[in-house]
Amino acid sequence: MKKDTQTKHNSEFASEVQEGLTAFPKYLSSKFIYDKKGDKLFQDIMNLPDYYLTNCEFDILEKHKAALSDYFNAESGFDLIELGAGDGKKTKILLKYLIDNKIDFKYLPIDISQNILDNLEDSLARELPKVNVETLQGSYFDVLKEVSQYKLRKKVIMVLGSNIGNLNHDSAIEFLKNIQIAMNPGDMLFMGFDQKKNPQTILDAYNDQTGVTEAFNKNLLERINRELEADFNLNKFKHWETYNPETGTAKSFLISTEEQTVAINALNLNISFKSWESIHTEISQKYDDEVVDWLADQAGLKLIEYFTDDQHFYKNYIFEKK
Repeated sequence: MKKDTQTKHNSEFASEVQEGLTAFPKYLSSKFIYDKKGDKLFQDIMNLPDYYLTNCEFDILEKHKAALSDYFNAESGFDLIELGAGDGKKTKILLKYLIDNKIDFKYLPIDISQNILDNLEDSLARELPKVNVETLQGSYFDVLKEVSQYKLRKKVIMVLGSNIGNLNHDSAIEFLKNIQIAMNPGDMLFMGFDQKKNPQTILDAYNDQTGVTEAFNKNLLERINRELEADFNLNKFKHWETYNPETGTAKSFLISTEEQTVAINALNLNISFKSWESIHTEISQKYDDEVVDWLADQAGLKLIEYFTDDQHFYKNYIFEKK
């Protein structure tokens, strides 16, 4: 990562930590969990037996890769642009099929973590060396401005893993609008949405008994300690998950188990916590077809197809610009 980019991210991290921890109620953005350790912890989460989302999307991509290829392909080929690419394990199912069938495409994975992009590029060079790949590092909104410049042939913008679920509905519409603006007529958006289901299934997915999800959320506090010279005692915070089946909203919190004061020396800031006071760290929204159709309509997109897994836990939708 370039030095000026690193400085920008450090500055953004510091300002958002100060804003969130001095607010009432307190909050921190989940996007800052994803440093090198956070990336690894999330890979561990995706391999947990109760974290059904990964296996559902694997199932969808494996069963429908031929149909997806038919939707995505164009006479002059296409650019496959993935927002939040991660380790690319699921995407490689599709990439392998496209390569094996000699389909003309370029793969452009985008992620906020340069570490995860470097690992992805290395793994593709080993496993699928024929893939034409160009990585793009940055936040979705920044990189979408670059994506809009790809106009010479069809674009397929892909968002797997129900990443949109980390946004409330207003922010999700804004996100979808930004994607829609970056699209030309004939371009496609392929996006995963986790579906409403048994509330216990959802709670189990985000509150594993092994403590991996707790460590993942607490990595926010570790990062503040390391980068902003803070003295959070992680043992004095408890991970807590809630789910509201009426709104389809799962929320993650870190809860202070006692009254305490935390010093954040780099910000010259002391943060007081009451016993059982919370820090909201993450939202994981769940959907049904009506909500997805409404979100798309508000963003100027048209739903044209969807694919689901055998249990109907999860769906991947294809949209076009209206």
